[in-house]
Amino acid sequence: MKLNAIEKALMNNPVRAGVQRHYEARLLDRLGGRVPGGRVLEVGCGRGIGAEIILDRFGAATVDAFDVDPDMVVHARQRLARYGDRVRLWAGDVTAIDAADGTYGAVFDFGIIHHVPDWRAALADIARVLRTGGRFFFEEVTSHALDRWSYRTFLDHPAENRFTSEELVAECERAGIRVGDRWVQRFFGDFVIGVGHREPKT
Repeated sequence: MKLNAIEKALMNNPVRAGVQRHYEARLLDRLGGRVPGGRVLEVGCGRGIGAEIILDRFGAATVDAFDVDPDMVVHARQRLARYGDRVRLWAGDVTAIDAADGTYGAVFDFGIIHHVPDWRAALADIARVLRTGGRFFFEEVTSHALDRWSYRTFLDHPAENRFTSEELVAECERAGIRVGDRWVQRFFGDFVIGVGHREPKT
């Protein structure tokens, strides 16, 4: 589901960009390493900060990225124009990714899956488009945070079937993405950050 006006303002500001660049990216790098020369997908690109990080810090050769909100795709396209054909953008749905099986060496999720009503289907489709050995980098908001008064009052999220950190990691494993101990919780369990590898399909 799309962000409401309040969350869109919270997510599209220099403070959020700084957290992504200097905290989340550093932690994801420590947990999963870089992706030099890789073909990478970002789910939920917003205004393009994540794609910049994937290209500049993680060393991807190309980034495909989409967002459910066409307005965000327009902003991302403007922001990322300098990368030329290294970036491809479109409006799309993470439960039905427009890519063939095993297309990507890595998929990045900077806080998108918790917005998806059928988050299990989203993880299954992420697993589908990852090649064997490909990595899933995720930073997510848990049910612990979404149950807070501030989240319930000011932000729009699906109300049912949200996940704890452990439930998200377990569902990754069921989808064929092996996380193991490469995940951490932050801010009293409000956030989970981790990296998993796509196991061979059986």
